[in-house]
Amino acid sequence: MSPGDGGDAQPADHADHPDPVAAEDLPPDRPGVHRVAFPRPAAGPLMQVTRRLLLALLVLALTVVIVYADRGGYHDNADDSVSFLDSLYYATVTLSTTGYGDIVPYSTGARLSNTFLVTPLRVIFLIILVGTTLEVLTERTREQFRLTRWRRTLRDHVVIVGYGTKGRSAARTLLGRGVPQQRIVVVDPNPKVVNGATDEGYVAVVGDATGSDVLRRAEAQRARQIVVAAQRDDTAVLVTLTARQLNPDAHIVASVREEENAPLLRQSGADAVITSSGAAGRLLGLSVLSPSVGQVMDDLITYGSGLDLIERPVGAAETGKAPREVRDLVVSVMRDARMLDHDDPEAAPLRAGDRLITIRRSTDGPAAAPQG
Repeated sequence: MSPGDGGDAQPADHADHPDPVAAEDLPPDRPGVHRVAFPRPAAGPLMQVTRRLLLALLVLALTVVIVYADRGGYHDNADDSVSFLDSLYYATVTLSTTGYGDIVPYSTGARLSNTFLVTPLRVIFLIILVGTTLEVLTERTREQFRLTRWRRTLRDHVVIVGYGTKGRSAARTLLGRGVPQQRIVVVDPNPKVVNGATDEGYVAVVGDATGSDVLRRAEAQRARQIVVAAQRDDTAVLVTLTARQLNPDAHIVASVREEENAPLLRQSGADAVITSSGAAGRLLGLSVLSPSVGQVMDDLITYGSGLDLIERPVGAAETGKAPREVRDLVVSVMRDARMLDHDDPEAAPLRAGDRLITIRRSTDGPAAAPQG
């Protein structure tokens, strides 16, 4: 199975990606080359180079005006007259320090203007050109240093493969649950999407995550959790297989569109599989038959909107109590990899090491990030 195999095409999540505003497009990757993109300042490299170019043109234009205004004090060996084109030519060769000597200032005013006006403009022009080159070299060195430090320090992070609607929602939920943004790495094959992710503050990798080299760029082999939110089910299967091969211990959560593909994702190594079309269909059915129930369910799965469904460890003060005696509304108890209902006799009393699935109001404060 491969992403290019036949079958009905499924609508892409990338259709609703907003193009980043005031940011340049990342260059398309060469075959076999995948880059890690870090969060950048508001003005990208292209914008900075454009500004410097405009400043250099402004310096050139100002020099032309100065020379042309005092053209009577200059001598042209060709025809003894200095036209506007001659002024442009003289300004260009002067600012670039070429200086052929065919046009020279001979009057006192022309020589003074060259000394006190044109010479400082020449210095500014050279600073702009040299500064741009140095900044490019410095930027490359800084990026390489950041990449090396990032790879050395990144551990137990979350990799999100696919930054479409599902991937962005997963990232926002993780942030709301207390996962630091620097511990989230986005992988997507679309350079515009990666550009948008870095503008939002994420570290991102451009490339097709069905290849192991792309996932290695995202340090998936050292990740604690991997979220597979690909736009196609066959892509999700390949990504899950590759991720599981790279990291046998990671907790992998994958999303599929069709419920019939869920068993294949589990066989590929996914610990949990979310069927997006099935879940949406069940929520639609609930909303039709019981609008209030549908509204509550939507509230539960939307973090920070009123009621939140969270997983957290049992507190020291809660140990020995029954689930109904806990302040939060307990739905289930996780004990030794077993899921116990809140009214299961085995769930009481609560023990140290248990994890509670509870419903709480979002105003009660952020919950601790669940451990995979």
